[in-house]
Amino acid sequence: MKPAILALEDGKVFKGYSFGATGEASGEVIFNTGMTGYEEVITDPSYEGQIVTMTYPLIGNYGITLEDAESRKPFLEGFVVKERSRIVSNWRAKTSLEDYLKKNNIIGIEGVDTRALTRHIRLEGAMKAVLSTEDLDEKSLTKKAKASLGLVGRDLVKDVTVNQSYTWKVGLGPHKVVVLDCGVKRNILRCLANRGCDVKVVPASTGFEEIMEMKPDGVMLSNGPGDPSAVPYVVKTVKELIGKVPIFGICLGHQMLGLALGGKTYKLKFGHHGINQPVKDLKTGKIAITVQNHGFCVDIDSLSKEDVEITHINLNDNTLEGLRHRKLPVFSVQFHPEAAAGPHDANYLFGEFMELMNAKKNRH
Repeated sequence: MKPAILALEDGKVFKGYSFGATGEASGEVIFNTGMTGYEEVITDPSYEGQIVTMTYPLIGNYGITLEDAESRKPFLEGFVVKERSRIVSNWRAKTSLEDYLKKNNIIGIEGVDTRALTRHIRLEGAMKAVLSTEDLDEKSLTKKAKASLGLVGRDLVKDVTVNQSYTWKVGLGPHKVVVLDCGVKRNILRCLANRGCDVKVVPASTGFEEIMEMKPDGVMLSNGPGDPSAVPYVVKTVKELIGKVPIFGICLGHQMLGLALGGKTYKLKFGHHGINQPVKDLKTGKIAITVQNHGFCVDIDSLSKEDVEITHINLNDNTLEGLRHRKLPVFSVQFHPEAAAGPHDANYLFGEFMELMNAKKNRH
């Protein structure tokens, strides 16, 4: 077994053994609390620029099923687990976690005390780190971690978005939805297609006029990685779209909508990453257990209460989880209503998007 080291910028070091690819990678180290769904985590473009620690101790037991991937390839920088399963027990699996990471050049480390690492991140906050199978000098790695790029002010969307537009599915229903791809998860596209939508996916750099030329009935602002304030070109497009067409934003899409509506964003201490975050719908009073993956948040106090209604709140820390424009057909949520993996409590929000598009068509 080849040794590997995860070194954090504050000098904290975690030793283990490598699996998957060998080499060296840097990124912000965070933790994900999902007991299942490691394949969806690995292939979620929102993890670009991050080294992901799974808090559940045994990972890889059901292998990798390619149909369940949430994007074209893994985007995370590194993968940290307590124990990697040597056995793959799933009739749908096409390959093992080890082979999948190796094929996609992602470095994994096992044998790490992930409880200690998670506690450290919770106390000190998410921080820059280096994961290496080559340089095993702790001081050298700590120095590299300090010098590595963080997430604040860095445009990671350009690294995950598609190069050209494509049609996901031509639906049988009446609505055409344009998805602004900032790192979209495939299950968002499936949820739209399952409701009969024609789904067209466009690069994040696509401007307002080009989108409107497609004559969409609605625009979906997708999830994606990094700092929302680092993608002003997308925020500009969103600002121009507001009032022209129904808009539904998810995760990074929610944050960019918040910025477009005059709000501000800030970095959370260690973010929300997992499939068990409780969120309250302020309109109905119902609590949904939600899937989340974000390190930034929209500042509630920065939004105009005249124009914007707060719709959802996180019950763990009272951060903003949803908003709606009081007059225009525009709303967004910080969590992932498409799940994958996770509970489907918030799936109803896609129905609300359909209702907005129906209302717009009925007015014309």
